[in-house]
Order: sequence, then C-alpha cells, then structure tokens
Amino acid sequence: MNNNGSESQTKLDNLCINTIRTLSMDAIQKANSGHPGAPMGLAPAAYVLWTRVLKHNPANPDWLDRDRFVLSGGHASMLLYSLLYLTGYSLSLEDIKSFRQWGSKTPGHPEFGHTQGVETTTGPLGQGVANGVGMAMAERHLASRFNLPGHEIVNHFTYTMCGDGDMMEGITSEAASLAGHLGLGRLICIYDDNNISIEGKTDITFSEDVATRFKAYNWQVLTVEDGNDTDAIFTAFHSAKSETGKPSLIILKTHIAFGSPNKQDTADAHGSPLGVEEIRLTKECLQWKNEEPFCVPEEALTHFRKCLESGKNSENEWKKKFQAYKEAYPEITDQWVNAMSGFLPEGWDSEIPLFSSKDTPMATRAASGKVLNAIAKKLPTLIGGSADLAPSNKTYLEFSHEFQKNSYDGRNIRFGVREHAMGGIMSGMFLHNGLRPYGGTFLVFADYIRPSIRVASLMKLPLIYVFTHDSIAVGEDGPTHQPVEQIASLRIIPNLTVIRPADANETADAWRQAIKTSDGPIALILSRQKLPILDRVDADNTNNLSNGAYIIKDCIGQPDIILIATGSEVHIAIEAGNILAGKGISARIVSMPSWELFEKRSESYKKTIFPPNITSRIAIEAGHPIGWRKYVGDKGAVIGINHFGSSAPGATNMKKFGFTADKIVEKALELLK
Repeated sequence: MNNNGSESQTKLDNLCINTIRTLSMDAIQKANSGHPGAPMGLAPAAYVLWTRVLKHNPANPDWLDRDRFVLSGGHASMLLYSLLYLTGYSLSLEDIKSFRQWGSKTPGHPEFGHTQGVETTTGPLGQGVANGVGMAMAERHLASRFNLPGHEIVNHFTYTMCGDGDMMEGITSEAASLAGHLGLGRLICIYDDNNISIEGKTDITFSEDVATRFKAYNWQVLTVEDGNDTDAIFTAFHSAKSETGKPSLIILKTHIAFGSPNKQDTADAHGSPLGVEEIRLTKECLQWKNEEPFCVPEEALTHFRKCLESGKNSENEWKKKFQAYKEAYPEITDQWVNAMSGFLPEGWDSEIPLFSSKDTPMATRAASGKVLNAIAKKLPTLIGGSADLAPSNKTYLEFSHEFQKNSYDGRNIRFGVREHAMGGIMSGMFLHNGLRPYGGTFLVFADYIRPSIRVASLMKLPLIYVFTHDSIAVGEDGPTHQPVEQIASLRIIPNLTVIRPADANETADAWRQAIKTSDGPIALILSRQKLPILDRVDADNTNNLSNGAYIIKDCIGQPDIILIATGSEVHIAIEAGNILAGKGISARIVSMPSWELFEKRSESYKKTIFPPNITSRIAIEAGHPIGWRKYVGDKGAVIGINHFGSSAPGATNMKKFGFTADKIVEKALELLK
C-alpha cells in the first residue's frame, strides 16, 4: 500500500509523511495508550501545512506575527508532537518516547504553557474550533487598530484541524456560525473527514451534509478527495488564503490509520495502539525500511528542519517592518508594546466611581456596567460583550462601536445566544495575545459555558466572566432562571476565582481585582435587584475585598456571634446585627465576597476575621449551602437554599425562603442558647 498522492509527490515527501506516521505509531505503542489513527490519516496535510504554508519560527514559538495552529482534536496529539520535534521546536526524540508519562513534555492531550509551540489546551472536542475563531477575531481587531498605510505589522492566519467529533459538538456550530457572520477570512479549518468515531462508522449518528451546512454559515468550502494528495492539499490552502471575505473549510477525505492492513478505516485505530505486529505490517505496507521504533531518517529530519531557516527569515522580515513602523509611529508603537505585554497603563483605574451610602440603591450589575466603562476608557485592550444579554448584563461599552465584519476595531462583541462558544472564543482571543476579553450572561447559564471555563482555568487564563441575575431574587422569570447551585459549582473549579460583591463599591473593587489578576479567570456574580450602598465607617480599610473576607461592621469588645454573608445578603446581615445589638447581643458582620481570595491570606489574618474561640457563626447566602461548613464550623449554621426557586416577585422569594433579618436573628438566638 503506497501513498496515493499526486505524480509530482516526491520520495522525500513520502518519507517525511511516513516519518510522522511511524513516530506517532511508535510513541503510542510505547505508552500503550493513545490515538494513532488520526495522525496517520492527517500526516500528508500536516506535512504540507507545516513545511510549505504555515508562517512559524520553531526557534521563537512566541513570535507575534506567526500563524496560529490549533489541533482541535487534541486526542491526535502525537501528530502535533511529531511536527514540533521534526521542525525544530524544543521537543526532543526522548520527549516523544516519553509520550503520556509522568512529567513529560508530551501529555495525552496538548497543554498550553506546558509544551513549547502548543497554542492552546485541547481535548474537549470543539473547544479548539472556538479557540481558533477567537484567535482570528483577535488578529482582525489588532490589525484594524495597529496596521497603518504602508505599515502592516499584523498579518497572519489561524489554522484549526478538526474531525468528525468536533463537527458533532454544538460549540463548533456556535463558533462557526459567528465566524461566518463576521467574515473571518483569515480563519482556515481543516476537517479530517474519515467517517470514523469511537463507536464505529459515523453514519450511525452523523449523516448531515457538512459542506452545505458550512456554506449556510457563509464559509468558503473546499474539498480534497484524496487526503494523501499533497498537490491538491497545497492548492486548497492557497485557495483558502486567497478568500479574504469569509472563513474557509477544507474537507479532507482521509483514511484513519492509513497504511494499516487490518485497522485502516476502522474504529479500532481511533483510541488504541495498533499493536506490535500491526505496526510491523503497517511499516511494511508503507515501504518503511527500518522496523526499529522511533527511526527518523536523516534526510527527512534535514528537510523538516529547513523550517528553522525559513522561520528565521520570516521573522526577520517582520522585524524590519516593525522597525520602520516604530520609527514612523513611536507613540502607537508604545501602545502596541503595552498591549502585547499586558502592561496596565498608569491611571487605568482613575475614573472608577466611588459610590456613597447616601446614593440611591443600585444593582451590582448596574454598578458593574459603570465601572467597566470607566476602566475600558483607560484600558484599550479590554474587549468583550454578552451572549445576547448586554442590556441586562450591562456589558456594553458606551463609547465604542461594535466588532462586526469590516468594522473589526470595535470593542463591543455581539456573541449572540452562544454561551459555550463565547467562552471558547474568549480563551482564543487572550491566547492570541494583545487583548483582555470579558463576556457576560445570566448566572443560571453558567452551565452552558462551564466546559470553556474549566479549560480556561486549566490554562490559568485571566478571563473575566460577568454573571448577573444571581439568585432566587430574579423573581418572576421563575426557577428556570433562578440560580441555586451555580455559585457552589463554580467555586469547585480549580484556579477560578469567584467574587460576589455586596454593593456598588465592592463591585468596583471586584473589577479592580479582576483586572490585576494574571493567574486565572475571574467570575463576577452580580445582582439583578437594587442593593443599598453600604456605609463602611466601621470597616477597617485594610481589610478590603482583595482579602476575600473582611469585617464590614464590628461590635465593641468580643463578639458573641459572627454573621458571614455575600452579595445581596450582606445588608440583610447588617440589619440582623443591629437587631441583635438591641437585644444585648454583640455581632460581628463579615462580608465574604470570595472564598478563593480569602484562602490565599495568611493564617493570622484568617484568625483576626474568624477567631477560633467564637464558635457561634452563621453564613447567609442565597445559594446552595454546600461548602460553608468550613467557615461556620460544627457549631455554626448556614442559611441557604438547596431546592429550586419559585415564580414570584424577587422580594417575595427572599422572604418566603428565609433570607430576612428576622430569620437570621431567630437562627442566632437559637445558636446562642
């Protein structure tokens, strides 16, 4: 069995393609774990892309104007690792041999920040497609903002490689729909159409016309009937790059596990090693002369490593362009450097409003909108929008226009009702470099975006999620729109910081904290209903929101009880404390907007907030009570809600479900008996 490629396809081409295949087979076999089929089928397309099309410099993987490559089907990671090693990135052959082993640079699925040259963490199918859309959006925005006549410093493409599984996932449909609407002509997706998934032939579940579907999304659709034909593949890439008004889908007809006499075109090759004997037979069919594992012919390696020289030349050409740009536009160059470095300009928070307790009550979502606009005027990298809820989430930048086709310099993104894709796109925009994305929806729909939040948290991306309508106080929309378990479920995601501010000023502090955070995403949990702006005259100004919990109102001397609350329940706890004081009971009121921030504080600080000898404690939060026991102890109590809400006015719900000062007082008296 030989490669079916074109007549002009050389022996060297075939040798290089089969080097990718054999490396992938051997590494997966040695690990006794992995997915050999896709790398074997995609090897010709990957070879053409990485050696003849992709603008990249293996010696400097972070070069700013490089093309981006995203392997959305992250299970095919050995394809990417083989390419990284062969073309001269920092992976060694020993790293390839350590595939999927403890501490290796070649984990089971690609991980951003772990392996040089990996642009994003992929694994959950479709996530990489959305990341690619985000990268392409970032490229267009930065090009619109920084490219000037005769000086084009942003000029690159985004390539994603996906398979049938990606095509079945809803996030791909969401992201592709938006990409087509926006006319992202520098986005090129290679679809590995091999008709196989884990359970067998895809026709048991997947019989749609993908080409027609993507044409309806306003994509250019190209088809390569023979996935081994390198000339046809190159021509498709050229046609895709030539189409500037819409993204392109290249449907690549491939054979999973190409070359395997017994497992080609079968589900057996998808997620399991081929086996020693099958590898021997496959190498024989591919006319591979060396049966020893991990053989890399010198001729093939020399050819692949030409990418080092071409990459260096491409980057040097860009450096010359950038130097001319710098000389012509020094002020704008400074803005570019700030954007690319993530530098916060001096005074970025100078216009954040200070709210007074004498002001009328204000929903924290409304306060968030005011603060966001104040920051965004000073921080030009801040860009984002909402999943069709901007008027409710207050995420619209009043001073800017919309990010739309041929108007890519706008900073208001209309994501549409596409929460999951919004999350994946936000990740891609940040990973591209130069932007700080935010995105909003109702808290109850955090479940729709959750998989994207999880992967962003894994990558420690400082994205900002704006979740409004945060409790049963949403009211008349009823239990379908009233979050109960969402705050608790977000808190268990590693690296995600959840902040639920109590009033307008805590909301301003929450945004300050979010902007200054660089090691993980932030979830802002905001109210629909208006809340009083709290008087902080009794609060120690050093014990602010950045500490996660602080004393917002204290008593004279030793407290009898500590009331802990978040968000809209803080002012109710203060009211309860005043009632208790009238009964001769001393209460300390603690605002605890963020568990995660509090857990980063020293043990001595924690003890100043929660003295170990004060065991009477009550936590109050209009959400699921799970997790609060850690802060109230065995002798404390939690006032929460562990069932769905009801369709009624928000104030009625809060009263009926026990979120009142009287109920808190009743519980306090019960504890103190």
